[in-house]
Amino acid sequence: MMWQTGSARGSERSGGTIWERAAHMTEQDIAYVRKCIADHNIHGFYDWGPWKKLRREVLEADRYECQQCKRRGIYRRATTVHHINYVKKHPELALEKYYEWQGKKKRNLISLCHECHEEVHGYRKKKRISPITEERWD
Repeated sequence: MMWQTGSARGSERSGGTIWERAAHMTEQDIAYVRKCIADHNIHGFYDWGPWKKLRREVLEADRYECQQCKRRGIYRRATTVHHINYVKKHPELALEKYYEWQGKKKRNLISLCHECHEEVHGYRKKKRISPITEERWD
């Protein structure tokens, strides 16, 4: 079952509505993810059997190709599955491959290489190196 736009249980995001939870993520699954978040143990989620199984499925479906590099015309092996809707913000989507946004089906999980995953999260920022001495042209 796909998520429905305009659901009473949805939440607002960037002028659109986020969907009703899909049928295959149970209340117990959502409770487990929320507990991991509350306990500051997100590693518990990423070490969880259902996540590991889904992660493998996504990587296999994408043929272990980084989807962001692929869009740039480059091939790089994907090692990470990225949540478009972050687990901490949307625990109810943690095990969902797709979501519906403004009437369109979109991917929630995409395969990325390590470098692209860090780029998406803003972990890799180019370091600005200042000169040892200021160059002057007097």
